[in-house]
Amino acid sequence: MADDSGLSNWAGNIVFRAARVHRPETIADLRSIVAAAAKVRALGTGHCFNRIADTPEDLIVVGGLPALVEIDTASATASISAGLRYAVVAEHLQRTGFALPNLASLPHISVAGACATGTHGSGDRNGGLATAVSALRLVGPDGDVVELSRRDDPERFPGAVVNLGALGVVTTMTLDLVPAFEVAQYVYLGLSLERLAVDFDAVFGAAYSVSVFTQWAGGEGAVWLKRALPPGGGDARAEGAAEPEWLGARLAATPQHPIPHMPAEFCTRQGGVPGPWHERLPHFRPEFTPSAGEELQSEFLLPRAAAAQAIAALLALGPSLSPVLQVSEIRTVAADDLWLSPAYGRESVAFHFTWVKDAAAAAPVVAAVERALAPLGARPHWGKVCSMEPGAVAAAYERTPDFRRLMTEIDPGGKFRNAYVEALFPTA
Repeated sequence: MADDSGLSNWAGNIVFRAARVHRPETIADLRSIVAAAAKVRALGTGHCFNRIADTPEDLIVVGGLPALVEIDTASATASISAGLRYAVVAEHLQRTGFALPNLASLPHISVAGACATGTHGSGDRNGGLATAVSALRLVGPDGDVVELSRRDDPERFPGAVVNLGALGVVTTMTLDLVPAFEVAQYVYLGLSLERLAVDFDAVFGAAYSVSVFTQWAGGEGAVWLKRALPPGGGDARAEGAAEPEWLGARLAATPQHPIPHMPAEFCTRQGGVPGPWHERLPHFRPEFTPSAGEELQSEFLLPRAAAAQAIAALLALGPSLSPVLQVSEIRTVAADDLWLSPAYGRESVAFHFTWVKDAAAAAPVVAAVERALAPLGARPHWGKVCSMEPGAVAAAYERTPDFRRLMTEIDPGGKFRNAYVEALFPTA
């Protein structure tokens, strides 16, 4: 994203239309830019697949702001620059004996962008990444600095973390930490998806973090078990994951890639070899970017109780998915209280889809998936490809009126709203 002419997102399917692109190197410069702008949006690592970060006016790329990772060992918190990538933050935490409770599949994404869109990892007891945030600082519409925290602003703070970039430019975040822990990762192949629907709780309760990868048409999936080793407050059963067969699936004898037959050299270490949390919880190593952007993504979070129905519906769609689907991932996410989190108020199951990079071919299939999952309570990921009507998406969140009021309170002139936000939360 170094060339501002044709500035695009990571996947290259979105070319930003900003009249002006700013790359501030100080907070003072950022404040001046925001104060002078009529409309402004912030851009982190660009790992969104829709126009959530787009604007026709001023776009601020935050990657050049000063890097900060300050760890308070007494309170077990870290104050970090919001534009930092998770891989960078994790390295600092590990060196001081701390960890984050969870990470997403990719460690390449920025903390602020991931939290603002409700991005998550997996695990029955693990909330989305935004649930680790206990305070944040942002630049408001007049260039003013706004500070919000869970402790001091209990009424507004749950609406401010998953914020879609609509409240200001987040500069600093405070994250709650846990003691560093080790994880051993195992992969099982050939799990029947019909068996998964029946034994869903057993599969996803088998490790600290669990993912099931499938292409649906074959009726089988691969289970990635990431077992936390004591004394990290994790799973004391970790050494019991090496059975050669489990629920009809077989233990993989060689390293695996989420997409069958793809080389696994850049995936995180498997085979039960223990390693630090940040080198096992993601699926990919930070020095490698999977697919190099040659993909589109969609994701939908449903109530966990709807998992079996959703699996049956997607199995029925398998033949129509296969021509445009690279791989699909199933994960679980714990309920939280963040207003715009896709897991707000309910234990959730997430169905993720990595499509070929052909928007025209993928569009009707995405729409078919939405028709199948919407009646089950699907909430789409804010940063991925979706064709659901914005009004229907907003209606899936009972705190939508509260978020609209919070936007009006913090940004009464709508400086940080773009077409994406306005479609979801019209101010008229």
